[in-house]
Amino acid sequence: MKVIIAITADSMVEPSRVINQNFADFAPRDLKEVIIEAGGIPIILPFPENVSLADEFAREAVRLFDGLIIPGGPDIDPTFFGEEPIREIGRTAYQRDYYEIALVKAARKANKPIFGICRGLQLINVAFGGTLYQDLAVQNLGSNLKHSQSAPGGFPTHHVKIDESSHLYETFGSEAYVNSRHHQAVKDLAKGFNVIATAYDGVVEAIESKEEDILAVQWHPENMWRSNKLQLEIFEHFVECCEKSKIN
Repeated sequence: MKVIIAITADSMVEPSRVINQNFADFAPRDLKEVIIEAGGIPIILPFPENVSLADEFAREAVRLFDGLIIPGGPDIDPTFFGEEPIREIGRTAYQRDYYEIALVKAARKANKPIFGICRGLQLINVAFGGTLYQDLAVQNLGSNLKHSQSAPGGFPTHHVKIDESSHLYETFGSEAYVNSRHHQAVKDLAKGFNVIATAYDGVVEAIESKEEDILAVQWHPENMWRSNKLQLEIFEHFVECCEKSKIN
């Protein structure tokens, strides 16, 4: 049987004429397609607007899937890591943050694999006690690469160094050429995690839990897999981890 992979949804902040002026919840099409290509069945989990329901919904939803993906999206609300928003922060979505933090913790408790992409890496780090740079340009002066690329989203624009002890090293070797669409990044790493890839300016590009049941990358492999099969292997490995977890 194929494994069920849940993707958390974002929400349009403006109404759409396509669905009669209602605000729409959505997930990236490229992510849906790469999960199918990797052998999984994707489902989408929208967040409840009432944040008091987040924990209950997460506990119930975790029964529906074998693995969880937290995709890209808006900035993380800095109040979740004890800070007030600086002027350079972008759009946030605190209701989504509440639900995704609850889902990540519920999935971890249920021993179900988790994969984070871009914002997903940042959310996972915050969920387990880490902090973020709200804006690299003003808070991390050592960051001198363009992390929010002007090139089309599927194009790689900078390299990352990969730790040889990680699974990513088995796929890419010591270096990968990746795309980059973020202005926030890990500042203080959450306990129980290792940094397994960095950009050449030191910005964290991938983290992994010490139990190896949570992996997150700062780039967007779902936008690159059709032209770069190494990026597809990330998802194939995740689906395999979900299959093994389901058997056990």
